[in-house]
Formats: sequence, structure tokens, C-alpha cells
Amino acid sequence: MMPSENRSLDLRGWTSVLLLGFASGLPLFLTGSTLKAWMTQEGLDLKTIGLFSMVTLPYSLKVLWAPLLDRYALPVLGRRRSWMLVMQGAMAVGLAAMALHPPHQDLLLMAALAVGVAVASATFDIATDAWRAERLPQKLLGLGNSVHITTYRVAMLVSGGGALILAQFMGWRSTYLTMAGLTVAGMGGTLLAANTDVVARAPRTLAAAVVEPLRDLLNRPGILELGAFAVLYKLGDWLAEAMTMPFLLRGVGFTLAEVGTVQKTTAMAAIIVGGLLGGLILTKVSLRKALFAFGLLQAGSILGFWTISRLGPSLPLLVGANALENLAYGMGGSAFAVLLMSSCNRAYTGTQYALFTGLMALPRTLFAGGTGWMAERLGWSSYFLVCVAAALPGLLLLLRYEHWGPPEETSGDRS
Repeated sequence: MMPSENRSLDLRGWTSVLLLGFASGLPLFLTGSTLKAWMTQEGLDLKTIGLFSMVTLPYSLKVLWAPLLDRYALPVLGRRRSWMLVMQGAMAVGLAAMALHPPHQDLLLMAALAVGVAVASATFDIATDAWRAERLPQKLLGLGNSVHITTYRVAMLVSGGGALILAQFMGWRSTYLTMAGLTVAGMGGTLLAANTDVVARAPRTLAAAVVEPLRDLLNRPGILELGAFAVLYKLGDWLAEAMTMPFLLRGVGFTLAEVGTVQKTTAMAAIIVGGLLGGLILTKVSLRKALFAFGLLQAGSILGFWTISRLGPSLPLLVGANALENLAYGMGGSAFAVLLMSSCNRAYTGTQYALFTGLMALPRTLFAGGTGWMAERLGWSSYFLVCVAAALPGLLLLLRYEHWGPPEETSGDRS
């Protein structure tokens, strides 16, 4: 069942989108680059740090349990919100447990806890993405996704740069306990969210929840190219992001406070501007043109870190590189989310969107596991050039967009 196209979003609805975007973005760095910064400070080698990228594998595998969320509801709050609330509680508990068990004490336990947080976070994303697809009217899909991605990225900056600053002055235990507290506070977004059970009915059986979404996708022309684009569009970004923190801290020698301050100020402003600018542009130009322009910007933003690797530590360069990277992320992420959500059948939103975003996260997990080895073998300058080259295949697929993409219209008019 499709939501009414004239259904508006009131203040409570926009507040929910904002808070849920923040809650969704908070855990990613806490099991990713921030955790790697903690491990770097404790003297763990680059290969071990690189392998820890594998703890985010649940973000790629979440499609395996997404049908459960499409089919079943927990006892309270409805199908989407009940899963969201329980997973937020699980994330808070997991982050608190990570705070109490530093990596040097028991690396395997830390890996298990990080995986647990990632599973809860990925499950929360399934429910949140489905809720957004069901709650947002079509005419607000671009802007709504831009707002979500903007607050998602702000949360990443809080759990990235903000966490580094806290760690510098309070230590890692207090930092992770603070992040667990913010996760609890994020439950407000779930409690404010409207129940969308009347918008999209649950599949009648679990078998239908598994089979029908896949059958719907496999019957579409160009589905293999759409899947390839989902994997490749942000490949360069993921590879660069996987080793950015070790590069800045160990490769160049910036302090935690320097990196954290830049991320918390300039980068936060850039991601807000990028997300909102991306949403505005999506109402004016076709989705294909936006994806291509924003993809070029994403690839170009990696050259900022390449420049630092060539010229050495410089705070102005760090500010510029982080600002450009976050501006590109906000704009590219907005267009990419509209593409994926527009490619979903709203009868199977949870499973299909989980499949698409799982494919998107696949290179971040599988390819990023060898990034530490690549950086050691190639050196930082060559490594970032490889990341730029990795961004190009996804852009080339846009030359065949008419064979696999949604109709060539501006997102505001797309039906």
C-alpha cells in the first residue's frame, strides 16, 4: 500500500526524521574509525587495525534478517518502532560494555562486543529506513533523505571528532559511556515517530517476506547493473575512510584534539551544507546528473588527503580536506539514498532497502579489511590515489543509467 502523495510532514514528523538520523549515525564510527583511533593509541599494529574493519560486516549482511522485521512486530509501538526501540537499547548496552573492556585487555572480547553493536545498529537501520520510506510522501523523499543523512553525518562527527576530543581529556572509558548515554537519548526519536503500520501492511507469511521482495527485484530489467552500482558508487570513499584515522594520527602526526576539533567544527558545517544543498539540487536536476556530479566531487575529495600525504601536517590543509570530504559525502549520500529508495517496491521496503544498503556497505567491510596491508605496501600517497581510481567504475555505470535507473526526472516530480 502506498502512502498518500498529499500527506504532509508536520513538526513532529520532521523532529523524528532528525533524531532518527542522529541515532542511526552514532554507532558507525564507534565500531569503526573511533575504535581504530583507540586501538592506534594502544599501539596495535596496522594489520590488526585494518582487520577490525570486518566487525562492520553486519551492515552488509542485514538483508539476511530484514524479512523478520518486515513480517513481525514486537509487542509494543507497532512493527517499525518496536524494533527501533529495542535495538537502541541493545546498542547502548553494547557501547557501555565496550567502555569497560579496553582493546589491550581482551581483543577478542572487544571484537565480539563491536560486532554485537554493529548487529543492533544494522537492525535499527532496517527499521528506520523502512519507516522513512513509508512515512515520507514522494514529493519530500529527496529533502527528507537529505535531512536524515545530514543528521546521520552530524552524529558520525560527534562519535568521531567529538569522541576524539573527549578521549583526549576524559579517556576512552568515559567517552564510550557518554556515547551510550546519547544512544539512550536518541530513543526520543522513536517515541515521537508516527506508527506506519497502516501505510504498508506486513507480508502474510515469513516465506512471502523472503521470496516476494527478491522475485520482484529479479524480474526487473537491469537489476544486475543496479546492484553493481550500489556496490561501486562509494567504493573509493569507503577505502579512503577505512584508513583516514590511522593516516592522520600515525602517518602524519596530528593529535587527537587537532583532528577532533577540525571534525567537530569545519567538517560539521560542511556536512550540514552538503546535505541540504544536495537535497535542494535534487529538486532541480535529474537524479542521474546529480549522481554523476556528486560522484565526481566524492572522488575529488580524496585528493585532499593525498595532498596532506605529500606536503606533510598542516592544519589549514586538514581543515580543507575534511570540509571537502564532508561536503561531498552529504551531497553524494543524499542522491544515493534517493536512488535506492526510489528503486524499492514499498510493499517490501525493509528487505529491499536493506539489500541495497547492504550491497553499498559491502566494499566498506570486505575490501577495507586489507586496507592496512595496502597502506603499508603502497605508502600513503599511492594508497589515496588507488582510492580515487576505485571511485571511477561506479561513475562509468551511469553511462547506462537508462537501462537500470528510476525514470529520468527530478526527484521532486518522480512518481
